[in-house]
Formats: sequence, C-alpha cells, structure tokens
Amino acid sequence: MSAEAADREAATGSRPCTPPQTSWFEFLLDETLLEHHLQGSSPDPSPVQLVIQFLEQASKPSVNEQNQVQPPADNRRNRTLKLLALKVSAHLKWDLDVLEKGLSIPVLNMLLNELLCVSKVPPGVKHVDLDLSALPPTTTMAVLIYNRWAIRTIVLSSFPEKQTKPGPHQLNMLSLVQQEKEMTDNILKVLREQLDDSITVLEGALGIRRDFYVHTMRTLDLLAAEPCAANGETESSTAGLRVSADELHCQVHYDLGAIFFQQGCSDAASYEKAKGHFFRTKELLHKLDSRAQHCRVDEKRLAGYCNACRVLTGASDPGDTEPTPFDSINTYIKTQNYQALFDAFIKDNVTLSLPNHFRQSILREFTHKAQLGDRAMDEVCHKLSMCNAVRDALEGQVVSVHFFQLLLRPRKQMIDYLLEVCTKSLDKTSTLESSRRNMASFLKTLCESLTDPSLVLTVSSHELFTELLEENEQKALLEQIRKRSTSVSHSSKPLPSFYDIPASASVNIGQLEHQLILSLDARRIRQILIELHGMAERPYWRANSKWEVPADYVSVILGIKDNLTRDLVYILMAKGLHCITIKDFAHARQLFSACLELVTEFSPKLRQVMLNEMLLLEVRAHEAGAGSGATRERPPADLVSRVRGYLEMRVHDVPLRQIVGEECVAFMLNWRENEYLTLQVPQSLVLNNAYVKLGQLLAATCKELPGPKESRRTAKELWEVVLQICSVSSQHKRANDGRVSLIKQRESTMGIMPRSKFITFIKKLREPLVLTTLISLFVRLHSIVRDDIVNEVTAEHLSIWPTALPNLQSVDVEAVAVTVKELVTHALSLNPNNHSWIITQADIYFVTSQHSAALHYYLQAGAVCSDFFSKAVPPDVYTDQVLKRMIKCCSLLNCHTQVAVLCQFLREVDYMTAFKALQEQSSHDAMDGLYDYIWDVTILEYLTHIHHKRGENEKRQIAIKAIGQTELNASNPDEVLQLAAQKRKKRFLQAMVKLYF
Repeated sequence: MSAEAADREAATGSRPCTPPQTSWFEFLLDETLLEHHLQGSSPDPSPVQLVIQFLEQASKPSVNEQNQVQPPADNRRNRTLKLLALKVSAHLKWDLDVLEKGLSIPVLNMLLNELLCVSKVPPGVKHVDLDLSALPPTTTMAVLIYNRWAIRTIVLSSFPEKQTKPGPHQLNMLSLVQQEKEMTDNILKVLREQLDDSITVLEGALGIRRDFYVHTMRTLDLLAAEPCAANGETESSTAGLRVSADELHCQVHYDLGAIFFQQGCSDAASYEKAKGHFFRTKELLHKLDSRAQHCRVDEKRLAGYCNACRVLTGASDPGDTEPTPFDSINTYIKTQNYQALFDAFIKDNVTLSLPNHFRQSILREFTHKAQLGDRAMDEVCHKLSMCNAVRDALEGQVVSVHFFQLLLRPRKQMIDYLLEVCTKSLDKTSTLESSRRNMASFLKTLCESLTDPSLVLTVSSHELFTELLEENEQKALLEQIRKRSTSVSHSSKPLPSFYDIPASASVNIGQLEHQLILSLDARRIRQILIELHGMAERPYWRANSKWEVPADYVSVILGIKDNLTRDLVYILMAKGLHCITIKDFAHARQLFSACLELVTEFSPKLRQVMLNEMLLLEVRAHEAGAGSGATRERPPADLVSRVRGYLEMRVHDVPLRQIVGEECVAFMLNWRENEYLTLQVPQSLVLNNAYVKLGQLLAATCKELPGPKESRRTAKELWEVVLQICSVSSQHKRANDGRVSLIKQRESTMGIMPRSKFITFIKKLREPLVLTTLISLFVRLHSIVRDDIVNEVTAEHLSIWPTALPNLQSVDVEAVAVTVKELVTHALSLNPNNHSWIITQADIYFVTSQHSAALHYYLQAGAVCSDFFSKAVPPDVYTDQVLKRMIKCCSLLNCHTQVAVLCQFLREVDYMTAFKALQEQSSHDAMDGLYDYIWDVTILEYLTHIHHKRGENEKRQIAIKAIGQTELNASNPDEVLQLAAQKRKKRFLQAMVKLYF
C-alpha cells in the first residue's frame, strides 16, 4: 500500500461514520423494513418525509412508446407505495396536527383521498348523503378525518401569511412554486364549495355515541391481502385503533367552533354557534383529563377563542364561577364604567396579570374614538395613558411617547392623578425592590420633564417621592432643577411653536453631548461624562448612533454596574476602534491606554479584552506602515512574541474576537514566521483554529517550494483544504408530478471556514511568496474546473498541484473564478510591477474573451520588466505562448496589421498567420502606418506583392520604401540585423502601449 493510500485509509477510519439514509425503494423490497424503521428513536427519513416520498413516487407520470406523458399507472408498485404512505400515517395515529405541519395541501389531499378509497367509502356518493352510523367503523372514521381536515384547511388558509421575498429569478423553481400554488388554490376552491356538507357531516358525527375505530398498520396490511381474508376483520366493530366517542366529539366540537368563528365576520350569529362548540370542547377536555390519548386540542388557542366569544356575544362560560379580568374589563367598556376600568388597570399594576399588549390595545381603541371627534374620550385616554406609563415604569420598560406628549402641556389635576396611580400601584408588602427603584427613577424623570416650578414642588413634596428617594438624591435633583431654571433666559414674548418644548438643561446637555462626540482626548471625555451624569442620569453611550463596539464585548461592557464607568469604557473603545478604521493610530493608542488603565482597577476580564485590542492595534499599525511603504523593517521581537502569546492563550471567561486571531495569523505569514507556524505552534491550536491550520499549510508549502517533489505532500493537503472551502452541496426540490429537480447549490459546510471569510483572510496577506502560492493553487483549480486545455491561465509553481479532481460537480466553478480574480487584483494592488501576476491577470481576461483588457496587461507585463521597453523584454516574460495570445487578441480586435508585426516576435516567424492577416482588406489599426515596424524582409516582400496585385500603388510604395532601408539588407552582419529588429520592437511596443493603456 502506498503512503498516500495509507493516509487516506487512516483519515477515513478516524472519522465518525454517519449511517446512510434509507431510500424509499428499499421499503418495497423488504416488507418488514418499514415497521422496524419507524420504531427507531429518530428515523431518517422521518415519517412525514416518507409519506412525501411514497406519494411522489406513486404519482409520477409515465411516458409511452410515442413519448407522450400518461397519468400514473395503476400497477402493483404504485398501489404498494400508496399503501406504505397510509401505513406511515397510521403509525402517526392520523394526527392532523403532525400531518398538516409536514405535508402540503396537495400531498395531504392525495393521502386522505387514498384513505377514503381503501376504507371503501362508496365512490360517487356525497359524504353528506352517507349514513355514518350504518357504515363500518373504519369507513366512518375515514370520512370524519377527511371532513375535519377540510374544515381545518379552510380555517388555516384564512390566516394572513408573510409573503416571502422573491430571490434570484430561477425559472424552474418559480414554475414549480406556481404549479403548487395553482393546485392548492384549486383544492381550496373545492373544499369551500363543499364546506356546508362538511359541517353537516361533522354535526351528524356528534350524534353517534359509540366508539370509533381508525385504521392501523395491521388493518391496512389485511386490506392489502386477499379480500376474503380481510373483510371479516376490517369491517368488524373492533378493527383498528379505538378512539372514544368523547375524544372524537371534543376534536369535532373544536373544529366546528373554529369554522363558525371564522364565519362570524360576515354572520354575527355564527359567533353564538362557535361559543357553544368551544364551551363544549372545554367541558369534554375536563372530562377526559389525562385519559385522552388521541385528542389533540391546542388549549391556549381554545382559551383565546373562548375569551373572544365572551366579548363578541356578551355571554360567559357556564362552567366559570367568576369572570376573568378580560371579562370584567370588557363589561366596564360596554357599560361605560370608566372609573372601574381605571381601577382595574391600577390593580393590574400590582398583580401584573394582564398582558401589556392588551392594555395598549384598549388605549388605542379609546384613542381612535377620540380622533373621530368624541371629546369625552380625551380624559379617558389621558388617564389610561398614565396607568400604562406607570406599569411600564415598574417593569423597567420604555415609557410610551403618548405619555411624554401629555407632559408637554401638564395640568395640576393630571399630576395629582398620576401621583395617585403611582401610590396605589406600589404594594408595600409585596412590591419587589427593583420595582421600587424603577418607580424612584420614574419620579426623577418626571421632575426633570416638568418646567412649571409649582408642579415640580407638587411631585417633590409628595409622600411617595420622599419615601423612595434618599435625602441626598432629593437634594441633588432639586439643585439640578434649580440651576436649570436660573440658567434659562426667559423672553418676555415667547415664540410660538408646534410643541411647547420647555427650555431647560437639555440645552446644556446637547452642547456637552456635541463636545463628547467630537473629542478624542480621554481626559476631556471623562470630564464631559461627569458633567452630563451630574445633570441627568442617561445612557450617554447611545449619544452617537455610529459608536459601535464589537458584539462580543457589548454584554460585558453594558454589564458594568456604575453608569459613568460603563459609558466611559464604551465610548473610549468605540472611539479607539473608529480611529483604527481611519488609520489614526496615535489617537487610538491614547484612547485604548486610558481605557486599559480604567478597567484594570475593577475587571480582569476587560483588562484582557483591552490588551487583545491593543495587540490588534499594533498589528494593524505595523501592517499599514509596511503596506504603504513607510517602513520595511521587521516588526519588533516584542510584538511577534505578543502575537504568539495571543494565539496560544486559553482564557475561558474572556470573549475573543475572531478577527484578532485572523490578523495575527496573517501577520505571522506576512513576516515569514514560517518556522513558528510549521514547527512550534501547538497542535491543539492547529486543530481548534481554522486560521492557524490554514496558516500552517501555507507556511509549510512556501517553505518547501523550491523543490516541487518535496513540497507536493504539503501542497496536496493545502489543496484539499481549499477544495473543501470551494465545494458546494446540492439542494433538490420535489415537483408535484414526483420528479426531483436540482434548484440550488449551497456552499458546503465541510470546509474549515466559509468562502467569504477565506477571501477576507487572503486579502490581509502581503507576502509575495504566499500570494504567489495561493494564485498558483487557484489557477490550477480554475483550469481543471474549466477543462479548456487551449485557453488555460498560467502562473508560477503549477507543477506542485494535482492535475485532476475526483468530483468536478462538487466544486463551485463561479466561486473559483471570482476568487482567482479577487486574489490577483489584491496581489497587484500591493505590487503592480510583478510581471508574473500581471501575466496571470492578462490570462484571466484572455480566457474570458476580454481581449482589449488582456492585451493591456500583456503589454504592461513587458513594460514593467524592460523599463518601458527601453530594454529588450526578457524571453521568459514574452514566451511564445504569451505572444501567440497577444496575436489572437489583435486578430479578434480586427487589428490585422498588428498581428503581422507580432508574428515576427516569435522564435520562429509565423508566416502563415502573418500572410493571412495581411490579406484582410479591412483592419482597425494604422495598416500601412505600421510598415516601418516590420523588419522581416519576407513579410515586406509579400506586402509589396499583395498591394501590386490589388492595384494599391501608394501602399505598395510605402512597403517598397520600408524594404529598401539599408539596415534591413540581408548582407548585413547579424548584429546589425538584430539591432534593427530590437529598434523596431521597442518602437512598436511603445506605440501599442499608447493605444491600449
């Protein structure tokens, strides 16, 4: 066995094996497999997926010999598949909740129609005309299941659905979705037409008092056997799974209640029917209790239906001994007993039993009445708004805008009532300490919002205010308000405005916040925050929406208990990160240093966070200097040591940003720390950090690059890793006709990192050898997936990579092409004079038929290595392949004279191509203006001949003049002839640059 085979075997042997998914056709081959599969703990495929697969395969259309599509054949295979789908549903005990959740309406319709068929429901007879009490038990149950589903489907289809945003225009997918939608609409249309019949059938079932039986896997097996063997048991009263009458009636009552409730929108009397069915459902549920094995009713939704019915019909549940809070509030609204309504809201501020959204909806209802012109509702809205504001304050929620709008024009009666609500909403025996603190904060905010000194005095002298706030808090608040009132200059004639916004300390706060946003001095930022917190206790880290701190750190910083410290840490970090973004590293260092000094006093976790961010700052600062050419010296040993320390750090409590590790690995690669990455980095780090793994492979490949044979083993491992990153997995869609079609290819999750993160990482690399290695890898991969030998992209070190792929379909071709372009563009942005990268860029344009751009880069490659063609272009740059591609570009651009000139550059002059090009009478170049660049006498003689033949005397004379130059005389020494050729090459290429640059 070879070493590679041994490695492969060891690798596969170490991976955990995932059992293969059972295919649908295996259940046809083994009758016992289905039951064994379904009894597993988590069968794959799941029962619902099996039903879909069986019915899709059974409903596939067939194609006859004339290639015409025929309906599905009624053969043994298809009948068995339908029976298997029924047996899986029987295993699920015909639970409509499960089936509706996993199956689409067309598939479930097909399944239940098959159930009707095997249950011997008389074909062609309406269900409403059947005598259910006289039918066999399983037949009766099949009819009831179908009609229950029909009603439930109509109810569910009436609920609004969120429209999915259309994705890319994929015609096949859109066609399949449209087909399924049309089928669903047709089925719903039929079900709505038969709705009255379905209701009648279910109402008739409520009169049957005997137990019901539904098909099981065993009875379905008997049905599949000979009729003589099956009839006796399947039609007996004890066949199948027993469902008690109370269980079935409970479900039927619930379904009928749902459909009548839906009809109540157009027929108010239907609400009475719905109420009766829902209340009966509750009675049966209490009666069944824990004995109900097959009854599936959503009790929360049932409670909601019952509450709605009470409100809509004005009746209470006979089983309820006392009305619920919802009933009481509805009664108060109907009887216009608003004082009782206010008292109920205040009482709920203590008990917190009513949902907040319900209270808000009551307020919106009265606000709507007030907007319609009922001015009596204004006072009701104001009091309800104050009750809700106190509830929000107690729970620490944001108080609504409606309440603060009231405070713009406050009245004494309003403030008195608000204080009364606050007092009654605090139960001294049961109120939590947090609620008391929230109430104290609410009263402070209330004082700060009021501008009338008399109203401020009303609040500050209230018993609740003095009870909840400490004496020093009261003094500080009143002093702040006093300073605010004295600093405001009152005009004798105030200007009218839409809102009477009081002139207050907010003016000073606004000025200070503006300074806070602009300042980059850590001491000044701290001073401003102290002043702001002395004026108003707010979260000033929100003062600027553009201040952003990494999500990894937000919870740690906002968890700081002291508000001033929290704001200071957040703002210093946000400003420092912004300075790094704009490459203002000096200010970033100052801000981070101040932040580090601050957090060192109280939080070891935040101290390590700041040390990590300062490391990232130093790495970026050094990389920015190296990238701009400001400094080319190696980084200090201390910085390299800190980078190593970060990569090896194992502190579980400290949040680590992935970008820090990513840039540390890029830093090590850029400064050729290959020895560390290949030999010294801990193996556990390689296994747990994808960037370290990738960095190690790149370093090892670069280290071994001079000898292709020695580096192929490491190169192959790097190849495999990149291949996984560029792989895709296919997603399939099942059509209504049973066919499976490919609709989308998703990025594979097998790679060590997503492709987007991989591209982001390689754009941080600057080391030429690393970039050359990556370019070489992707060029080889690009050539393999394109499979075009004639038009391949070239690069250095291609020989170290594999020449074939085991599975071409698994590679995302477009992603590879995009990555090659982005990688080469990134490399050239760092070094625009690397002729190898420029040739690769030119080849990329060439193979994608962008011939003008390709010619531009071929000429640029020659220019950068010949001092703009003042010297000869090295032959390893302008190889015959490059020259032939330049010739083809000119030919496809219809510049045929340029083609003829370039044919001379080849080691062996290509006379055939040159002559063919010169035969073209229409050329998009200077034509005879380029004859001075031709030094090959044979080509010039051909030009003289062809112009003579065409009668083009002027052009013939130009060609004769060119051929008559003494330096082109064949008797001249080789040195003279070569000098003449070099002179013309230089002039021609310089002229071409002017055309294509």
